[in-house]
Amino acid sequence: MGSRKVTSSEPLDWQGKHVTVAGLGVSGIPAAKVLHARGANVTVVNDGDDARAREQAAELEALGITVRLGDGATLPEGTELVVTAPGWKPDKPLFTAAREAGLEIWGDVELAWRLRGPDAAPWLAITGTNGKTTTTQMLASILKAAGLRTAAVGNIGVSLLDAVLGDEQYDVLAVELSSYQLHWAPSLRAHSAAVLNLAPDHLDWHGSMEAYAADKGRVYEGNRVACVYNVADKATEDLVREADVEEGCRAVGFTLGTPGPSQLGVVEGILVDRAFVEDRHKNAQELAEISDVNPPAPHNIANALAAAALARAFGVPARAVRDGLRDFTPDAHRIAHVADVEAVAYVDDSKATNTHAAEASLAAYESIVWIAGGLAKGAAFDELVAKSAKRLRGVVLIGQDRALIREALARHAPEVPVVDLDRTDTGAMLAAVQEASRLAVAGDTVLLAPACASMDMFANYNKRGDAFAEAVRELGS
Repeated sequence: MGSRKVTSSEPLDWQGKHVTVAGLGVSGIPAAKVLHARGANVTVVNDGDDARAREQAAELEALGITVRLGDGATLPEGTELVVTAPGWKPDKPLFTAAREAGLEIWGDVELAWRLRGPDAAPWLAITGTNGKTTTTQMLASILKAAGLRTAAVGNIGVSLLDAVLGDEQYDVLAVELSSYQLHWAPSLRAHSAAVLNLAPDHLDWHGSMEAYAADKGRVYEGNRVACVYNVADKATEDLVREADVEEGCRAVGFTLGTPGPSQLGVVEGILVDRAFVEDRHKNAQELAEISDVNPPAPHNIANALAAAALARAFGVPARAVRDGLRDFTPDAHRIAHVADVEAVAYVDDSKATNTHAAEASLAAYESIVWIAGGLAKGAAFDELVAKSAKRLRGVVLIGQDRALIREALARHAPEVPVVDLDRTDTGAMLAAVQEASRLAVAGDTVLLAPACASMDMFANYNKRGDAFAEAVRELGS
């Protein structure tokens, strides 16, 4: 960790500034409106030219904003700044032209950061391959339990622009950030930040694992109080070591084991803090019990420790950590218990859309009938199957890329019974649950943790989880 003093950016004069906004949608439209309201000369460019895009364009044009549909590749003449939707890939011709012209390229997070007022609430930032949303919500719950005015914002669905520019006053913000958003946020400087874990994901966008990790690591740049890392994931600690932070900022680890000094961890079923206490070499502060974490699966306890570390970095008392964790209810489709049918538990973790998330989900149960498959997104499954083989009672495979999982099972768990459903229709979920129920015995868990994206069969992972829950209800009726 290098040290430096970071100062706030100066207020910008937007009057007459020519800004190109790349992309309509949840970030592009608010950005265009905000900049236009500040006197900027805004042009929005968009690749698509469908009915929805034309409707959105008409809304902006009525305000006096120029919109170019079907042409997201060409940089408008006179552009002085580009503000992009986070999902636009860095190698797009528009950005190549902007870089060649010496222009800055900002994302919506960067724009929100630059538009903050002088008394703006500090940000506690969270990123990682998996667990971001749950950890951010846990953090917000803990901050609220401490009596602080806060909100869970960012990639979580609440616009950072709305949080920064709205009428509501906050003491602190819990900010979820994706690797896309961090790539386009060069001047972001959080109070404290956490990288929960790192595993291959979105490599088609970033180009390499090294580039993906580097973008995640941007969340630590300029941290003031704490860089929170995962002791079990050395890559996150490496990012802390490489970060350029403010003088006095500390590295704080979280672990499912007994914590050392400057770490949070678990001792005999108790979440404890040895980082934000007096004489951390000798003392520890009890924060909560494992039973206060919902659900108390290992990866979710890690999420709770990361949230607790950020809250403690902000000065939150131990009692608020416990109360906030007790008050927290996870979103649907995240290791959610659906029902018990004939002494078999049915658990929906449709949100486990990659191998890293599925591995954490499978580690939470001792004897599992696993429902898996979908769109693999270039993933390999050998490591996941090898690590989880001893827990598998049986496997039911669905979806377009199920053969990849079947082949990994043949190599690493050949004794495990496998039902390969040659179907990608939405009705396949009912058949999958019925097959899983036949493989399961009392005490088992039937776990939907697909390790794949859902779009080959369902609109999104929510719909996939809903189909699983409905199939379980039908099974039990």
